[in-house]
Amino acid sequence: MRYRIVHQTTYDYTEPVTVSHNLVHLKPRDTFRQRLVAHELTISPLPAANHLRTDWFGNAAERFTVQERHQRLCIKASSTVEVEPGDSPEPIRDLPWETVTGILRRNRSAEVSAAVEFAFASPRIPLGEAFAEYARRELTPGRPLGEAALALTQRIHREFQYDPKATAVGTPVEQVLALRRGVCQDFAQVQLSCLRSLGLAARYVSGYLETDPPPGQPRLQGADASHAWIAVFLPGHGWIDLDPTNGCRTGPRHVTVAWGRDFTDVSPMKGVILGGGNHAITVAVDVVAEGE
Repeated sequence: MRYRIVHQTTYDYTEPVTVSHNLVHLKPRDTFRQRLVAHELTISPLPAANHLRTDWFGNAAERFTVQERHQRLCIKASSTVEVEPGDSPEPIRDLPWETVTGILRRNRSAEVSAAVEFAFASPRIPLGEAFAEYARRELTPGRPLGEAALALTQRIHREFQYDPKATAVGTPVEQVLALRRGVCQDFAQVQLSCLRSLGLAARYVSGYLETDPPPGQPRLQGADASHAWIAVFLPGHGWIDLDPTNGCRTGPRHVTVAWGRDFTDVSPMKGVILGGGNHAITVAVDVVAEGE
């Protein structure tokens, strides 16, 4: 599949902004099943300086500074991505999850050393017995990790309700676990806390998901949104991507942008400004398969 993705963010300020420093993660990655064909970032007003670099996790991170006085800032990322077709394979059914935690503790191969940093607490991912207890209903003794992690993904999908009004960006994961409500970011971070609390390595993945309009209705421009899921590490096989919002493994409709320890590492956009007063944010995302 080839997708055209447009992600536009607009900030409207009640007072003029004199300086704006920003960091964005909006350029999709190349992965084993995904290839970035084209990418363009358009910023208005034009930045006085911008710099594209690769961050610690291998993501494309772009910094820019706007020094022109403004009351509206618009950032538009346009990308073309090819994703390998076909359904995700069945979960790998070999290593028990306890064996994997032992490997993460003792093995220091290059593969394991690169993964083990995702086994600890991070700014948005606390560890604790409440998360471990929730996970143990699926991660039972001797159960293969791929099978158990997918079962946990499906359980979160069943038991948590998608409710954009229930949480905000900074809602603690402990509160989400108690509420059983939230959005994709919340569900991903709950699953990360569960898996890491049992000693497993799991990372936060940001990206997009192609969606279908309601039957009989046209696709609305700007109606899609950023998406988030997780990936759990299985030694010898790499990373298994799981989508707790939809209760499934990721497939050809998922487009990966970045990954890190949690949302703070891969936020689509963050920054600091001088001035501005109050502000309103408008985000519009289109993920369209070529030919539609």
